[in-house]
Amino acid sequence: MAQQERAIRTRHTILEAAAAVFDERGYEAATIGEILTRAGVTKGALYFHFPSKQALAEGVLSEQFTVLYMEPRVCKLQQLVDLGLLTAYRMRRNPLVSAGARLSLEGEGAAVLGHQLITAWIEGVEKILLEAKECGELLPHVDPAESAWIFSAGWTGVQVYSSTLNGRADLEARVAAFFEHLLPAVAVPAVLGKLIITADRAAEVAAESDRLAQQAEYQETAPSLAG
Repeated sequence: MAQQERAIRTRHTILEAAAAVFDERGYEAATIGEILTRAGVTKGALYFHFPSKQALAEGVLSEQFTVLYMEPRVCKLQQLVDLGLLTAYRMRRNPLVSAGARLSLEGEGAAVLGHQLITAWIEGVEKILLEAKECGELLPHVDPAESAWIFSAGWTGVQVYSSTLNGRADLEARVAAFFEHLLPAVAVPAVLGKLIITADRAAEVAAESDRLAQQAEYQETAPSLAG
């Protein structure tokens, strides 16, 4: 058990270091040597978990979803809003999420990894919108698949503009404005009027996500501590 926990911690340390380097340098300029230095691990330990730079980047893309976890909402459109706000909050503060954006949109990383991440986001948004349709939250004409494509592409555009023009300092506010403009085109009025769409909500959702992560970590370690 102790060996397994060490392996998990080492893998996470490597991914955090890789995310920081990818976020600062981009995929092409990032080197295994710099990632090793940041992580403070041996080359053998790194290659045990990730046999190549591409595998490291793919690991970063997958790991970002662990810091974007939140409880499902009764209102599925509120869940969509909260996911967008949480992602914006994390993107400004967590290299795992920020690096994911850069890896999927820039240079060689985009060519190798962009399709994977963009497809995952579209599919995730479509799943939420399908649930929203089943709950009667969407207007009759709304096609969840088409709307998922538009929401995902629009969110990416907001992120790119905010990053380019303001270093993402206004990202939560811009994402909130994005939802305020688009949701009237898909949501039934009764649901639209109840949605909470504010920049301040991003921090609240992030705090909830942190509590859930702490609870999950405690549940995983409690049996070994008790033993």
